[in-house]
Amino acid sequence: MDTTATAHGARRPAGTATAAGTDIDILRVFCTADGRNGNRLGVVREGRAYPDEASRQALAKELGFSETVFVDDPERGDVDIYTPGTRLPFAGHPLVGAAWLLDLEVVRPPAGEVWVRGDGEFTWIEARAEWAPPRTLRRYATAEEVEGLDVPEPGEWIYAWAWEDESAGRIRARGFPGRGEGVDEDEATGAAALLLTAELGRALNIVQGRGSQMLTAPGPDGVVELGGRVRLEGTLTR
Repeated sequence: MDTTATAHGARRPAGTATAAGTDIDILRVFCTADGRNGNRLGVVREGRAYPDEASRQALAKELGFSETVFVDDPERGDVDIYTPGTRLPFAGHPLVGAAWLLDLEVVRPPAGEVWVRGDGEFTWIEARAEWAPPRTLRRYATAEEVEGLDVPEPGEWIYAWAWEDESAGRIRARGFPGRGEGVDEDEATGAAALLLTAELGRALNIVQGRGSQMLTAPGPDGVVELGGRVRLEGTLTR
């Protein structure tokens, strides 16, 4: 396995697919201001190297990230998203990461058209909360309770959250996929952040996992904005 990286998490030139293998960019999405934490994401820019669902699912399982994205058309922004065990029509952190990496104004997962904007160090997407896969949003009394939770048994996707500062919209959260796919805890869950924002009806500043940061803002007609920082961690060749 060959691994390369660019300095300071900057974007790198488009990936390649050759006899030697296919480049897979590894991102960390929803980082802190100093580049720490974030949810790891694999992006296969040459999606044609994995032409069918079976080969894509096998690679996603091998990589073991919460999600892996396959880019089918980098000009249109057509993408395909997989967890280690299933294909998803929509997911938050893969779309923020792919949009940043490809420098797109729109990204198109199976769920629909997702508009993108940049704002300084943040990349924002606009999506409908109804596109998010089901999550159980479970509120706790304090942030300390959330931090002290054990990983629950598989069976239910639980997004545990509590107010850190309700007046300021600051939330402490953890995500437990419960799928039995080898990902016991999700470091940053954009889809759950969309659902929570829609439920609470207000802008949020969410710290999840080890310290990853997501910002959200509700918009008209069920649309929610989701934003965060992205860094390029390196590149694998398969």
